Amino acid sequence: MPRVFLVAEKPSIAKAVALHLSGDTISPRNTGQKYIKNYDFTFRFPASLGGECHATMSSVIGHTVGHDFEPGLRKWNSCGPEVLFDSATVKFVDEDKKPIARNIETEARRSTHLFIWTDCDREGEYIGTEIRDIALKVNPRLTVKRARFNNIERAHVIEAAMNPVDIDELQASAVAARIELDLRIGAAFTRFQTLSLQNIPGLEKRVLSYGSCQFPTLGFVVDRYWRVVKFVPEKFWGLKVVLEKDGKEVTFSWRRVHLFDKGVVIVLYERCMVGTRKVRVEAVDKKATRKWYPLPLTTVELQKQGSRFLGLSSQVVMTIAEKLYTSGFISYPRTETDMFDPAINLQELIKKQTTHPTWGPYASSLLNNNKFSPPRKGTHNDKAHPPIHPVAMVAPTALSSHNECRVYEFVCRRFLACCSEDALGETTTIDITWGAWPPPERFRASGLVVKERNYLDVYIYDGWSTHEVPEFREGEEIVPKESGITEGQTSRPGFLTEPELIGLMDLNGIGTDATMAEHIAKVVEREYVFAQPRGRGGGGGDEDGEYQPPEFLPSTLGIALVMGYDQMNFPPDVPPLTKPFLRKEMEAKMKAICEGRLRQEDVVRESLDMYRRVFAVASREVGKLRESCNRFLGEGGVEDE
Repeated sequence: MPRVFLVAEKPSIAKAVALHLSGDTISPRNTGQKYIKNYDFTFRFPASLGGECHATMSSVIGHTVGHDFEPGLRKWNSCGPEVLFDSATVKFVDEDKKPIARNIETEARRSTHLFIWTDCDREGEYIGTEIRDIALKVNPRLTVKRARFNNIERAHVIEAAMNPVDIDELQASAVAARIELDLRIGAAFTRFQTLSLQNIPGLEKRVLSYGSCQFPTLGFVVDRYWRVVKFVPEKFWGLKVVLEKDGKEVTFSWRRVHLFDKGVVIVLYERCMVGTRKVRVEAVDKKATRKWYPLPLTTVELQKQGSRFLGLSSQVVMTIAEKLYTSGFISYPRTETDMFDPAINLQELIKKQTTHPTWGPYASSLLNNNKFSPPRKGTHNDKAHPPIHPVAMVAPTALSSHNECRVYEFVCRRFLACCSEDALGETTTIDITWGAWPPPERFRASGLVVKERNYLDVYIYDGWSTHEVPEFREGEEIVPKESGITEGQTSRPGFLTEPELIGLMDLNGIGTDATMAEHIAKVVEREYVFAQPRGRGGGGGDEDGEYQPPEFLPSTLGIALVMGYDQMNFPPDVPPLTKPFLRKEMEAKMKAICEGRLRQEDVVRESLDMYRRVFAVASREVGKLRESCNRFLGEGGVEDE
């Protein structure tokens, strides 16, 4: 009987897949790695995998193969940093991963087919090629296939097992290019920074790591920091009018908003006060309005909203989402897709939520009261995974922590909301004029009546509330209850919050949806950036008593590094290291590899050529980097700026 060796990316996925395919009749065996077991069972695969087969399901733990320079170049002073752009590299299996590699070899020798079950994203495709290459070395006769899946629900796993596909070599090539570039660029600039600045007081024994995603991320934080500290508030003045009708007061806003010349505002106010002092209602406009239900959930949106609404860092949100996925509760949480495939039975997914004690009644109303609405279609489709959604109903008692409950709740409520109808309301807009002097000053007030809440009943994270205004008639003239000149000043911007930072990274192509949280965590870990409760520094305090995500500030070291590079004279065609342009271009080329428009070797060569030019400028002007570090890390620090 043929033998199939199945390999997942994580032990939890391996166990779940084995249980589903075996009908819960697996026979576990220990391996040389304490966290990995082999599960034996039989299963009838399609003919391409041998039909009725003995099967062994196992796993790796992420990457098994590492990459580095040859041993003679691994010491810091073994060569100039610029040499690392071209030096030979080697692949190897780390000591702690050798038991995993040996298990792959052992099982591959006695198998006829290799069936890869790594995650269906770029990184998963590449990890699949690592497994394949280890297996083929000991058994080149193996037939190799991979499973295409996005959740570990039983029916979905069985469907994936019955429809094997080939490994996506293009996606794997893109990751191979990224790994080589990150190794060469990171090592060269890390050695350059560390060795160039090791005589600066406080940096004598410090490794100053460089990453082509981390430094633009740091650059965003520093740019916002300078906007905050250099901000000079400017006073402005305006006019206000308060009318009373039917016992209700309504404040009208000046259509000019405000002016920065107090004298002009005084003159305009005095003109309004001449004569009758009455205001005239010029128009009353009532019209239907709606608040759109949300788009299906992507990884970037999950990270941003998890920080904004749940008070969790993006890294914590993704760790929890990954656990919910491997537990079989939600779909794969790393996706750029914001549109559902028409083939997905959304009503069946909703049906699973009808027994939940909290939002179950709402899910039932979607199905039973003709309230279901097809989800809106966004503009992104990664062709690999659907939007994030629940695949099983889980009672709160089945989850291991309060934060797991909150993330699962957010995913469920977002899914139900995107299958709902828009909230419906009616707005009333009242336009008035005041003053006889032509032209009179114009003011406006508006009210809202929410008529049908619809998706708002389940999506508690959106607000839209009724604010009624009394009835006014066109042509009506009323003496203001209150009027006057208002005074204010422009508001200081706030430091960057995590949702804002993720938005900037996404807009500028820094990292992927799956890695942004890691890059943010890395700049914090390296002490280039730190987080503080919002409102302690710049603007944007805790308004309305709602949670405000923490804000990021650069450390003096982070400022010193960014300012040092920004002061270098890079030519127009050589982007600075702290700006997003280099990495954005690199990410675009990775996508082009995936689409077959560029080759891996061409992308590596072109990207290294650009970074060599950047390195040449940085080396020539390293004195500006040293001067910046001495300036900001010396006595007085940033306060001297």
